[in-house]
Amino acid sequence: MGYSGVRGGQEAIAAAERLARRDRLGGASRWLELEQITGRLGLAVDRVMGEAGLWAPELAARAIRQSRGDLLEAAQLLRAHRSTLPRLAYSSPVPAAALRPVRRIAPAYRNPPGGQVLGATDDYTPRILDLTDEDTARTTAPPPRRPATTGVPATTAPDRGVPPVGRPPAGLLADRRDPTDPEPFDITRAPSRPGVPRSARLTAMARAETGSLTHLWYLVTQTPRNAQPEIPLELRRGHLPLRIEHPFTGSPVTIAGVRVSEARTVRTDVRPHPDGSRFDIGYGLCLGDNEAKALAMAGLDLLVHRDKTTNRLEQRVLTALDGPELAGYLEHLKLPHYVDFRSIVDRLRALQAPNPEESL
Repeated sequence: MGYSGVRGGQEAIAAAERLARRDRLGGASRWLELEQITGRLGLAVDRVMGEAGLWAPELAARAIRQSRGDLLEAAQLLRAHRSTLPRLAYSSPVPAAALRPVRRIAPAYRNPPGGQVLGATDDYTPRILDLTDEDTARTTAPPPRRPATTGVPATTAPDRGVPPVGRPPAGLLADRRDPTDPEPFDITRAPSRPGVPRSARLTAMARAETGSLTHLWYLVTQTPRNAQPEIPLELRRGHLPLRIEHPFTGSPVTIAGVRVSEARTVRTDVRPHPDGSRFDIGYGLCLGDNEAKALAMAGLDLLVHRDKTTNRLEQRVLTALDGPELAGYLEHLKLPHYVDFRSIVDRLRALQAPNPEESL
């Protein structure tokens, strides 16, 4: 639907598109290179790739540049591009022990097996804006590190994974295994509605808009019925090998390494039998460096399993967290609505009129 009431019609729309393109490509500053975005704005790139469901750093950088830094729009651009790509193969299941961590903390344990690995983090840094002079910052900057390789041949990169930290003592953990959900639910091929298996919920949360996901988790976790403390067993960040079956031999081969964030969190379970007096466990895994999303995802996974019928949390997880869907609804509000508005105005005038004849 076009803006027929706008002077110029299609000419005005074309002019508006040219103005937006000028703002995106013009300006007095230097051209923003893709490697600058991937190298300096890595967290933004990871977030866009996660919400789009596509691991492609350079394409994500292009989307960020095209959207002028609007990460929600960038994720929508990248997901739209993803829908045009052919599906060449399906990846094989990879155990969590194959993850090669660069950061690994276990808040539930003082001395976990393998020790705590803080890695690169700002968790212990005061939130103070750095006002160092630009010239000084450039001269004191550390040397650039070697970029991480995403495509690693299986012959030169054997798995050096670290097993996940130990679970609570035997008998204290509720069994979350579901034999009716043997294969991952593909939400890109089948609609996800309440009642879908756990794999569908985990996939939906892995692609969810990060801000919406963390907000929903915080909103639900602060309710009185969820007052039991939530404790992360482990939070890991690192490279997970991507494996597919060789087209000729049928054997699994590693074709790449993908950065992921993984979290496991537990809450005490005060429900009656069969899960009473045990820990409930939640799991989260998402693309890139996004620890907040992984933790919130694990918390929501646990809470949906615990009480999905009372507060209809599952429905909110499946329908209200998708970034492109949220953006699409907002965009449609900017399209013409004068017919609806006029009909509502006429109806309200009819209701306020003393008699029907005065409303005519």
